[in-house]
Amino acid sequence: MAFLRRSSSAAAPAPVSLRRTANDLQVGERATVCCLKDPEMALKLLEMGCIPGTQVRLAGRAPLGDPLMLVLGDEEYTLSLRVSEAATIQLKD
Repeated sequence: MAFLRRSSSAAAPAPVSLRRTANDLQVGERATVCCLKDPEMALKLLEMGCIPGTQVRLAGRAPLGDPLMLVLGDEEYTLSLRVSEAATIQLKD
């Protein structure tokens, strides 16, 4: 039944999250936390000060890219996170 087959070009692409995460920041770049994607990780991040509305700055990355260092707020608090953890922090546009 050829009419039931879809060509590969007609297949819909998988949905992709368009919102940037803390992992997408360049060193020195600032952004504001919008929300946290992973409910389990969210509690840990909230306890460490990653609260929606807080400004973050990527201060640096380890030589192999993991972990990374975020500065929260007005240079008050420095937080080291794994890349997978930083990817759960969504940023405002």
